[in-house]
Amino acid sequence: LVNYFQNVKSYKAGMLTALSNRIGDVALLLAIAWMLNYGSWNYIFYLDMMKNNIEMMIIGGLVMLAAMTKSAQIPFSSWLPAAMAAPTPVSALVHSSTLVTAGVYLLIRFNDVLMNWWMAQFLLLVSGLTMFMAGLGANFEFDLKKIIALSTLSQLGLMMSILSMGFYKLAFFHLLTHALFKALLFMCAGSIIHNMKNSQDIRMMGSLSMSMPLTCSCFNVANLALCGMPFLAGFYSKDLILEMVMLSYVNVFSFFLFFFSTG
Repeated sequence: LVNYFQNVKSYKAGMLTALSNRIGDVALLLAIAWMLNYGSWNYIFYLDMMKNNIEMMIIGGLVMLAAMTKSAQIPFSSWLPAAMAAPTPVSALVHSSTLVTAGVYLLIRFNDVLMNWWMAQFLLLVSGLTMFMAGLGANFEFDLKKIIALSTLSQLGLMMSILSMGFYKLAFFHLLTHALFKALLFMCAGSIIHNMKNSQDIRMMGSLSMSMPLTCSCFNVANLALCGMPFLAGFYSKDLILEMVMLSYVNVFSFFLFFFSTG
């Protein structure tokens, strides 16, 4: 569906998306084939037994590589803004449900395997840098859909980083709150783009609150909920995540990445 509008930009974006995701597919298939050693894929029953196993460490590394590719962490994050060549309803579905579930939920299920080795520390660094990079890059973007895509990337980095610190329930809670309001953001953005006669440039938009009051109200509610405005849904998940970061044992660099990226 990235190739839906058939022009050169869509073809380039689709090619980049396909080739980047091939890495994650290969890692996922390797992990699936390698887990046949244990006799079953029902890994939830014997995760504890496999914690100190070198083969399970390699399988966990492959799963982490797959999740980093599917959820667009550094160094695989270039395909996520490029995939905004897709139609807007597709973007709403992908960014609320598919993209986060492919990587983050997989790591939530495998969280026991991640917690033992160097993998959690590496994932914390990489996802913190992804969160920082996406939040910083969204400030200099003109395309409406790419701004929302970079917002998704920042929230994905937040979920991955809090997951790598061991708070997998918080990551799942933030996944749910983010999914609802990000889908609303994309639907409002699609309505705005349709009414702007298919122009996505935010420099062409202005006084939309006068001409489209309902869309802008929903846009503002979703935006504030994702920002963590107090007593909205995103506040409870995001503030809890930041509170757990403050209560945990992280160094100054990770602390700075969390709080500056949230800001």
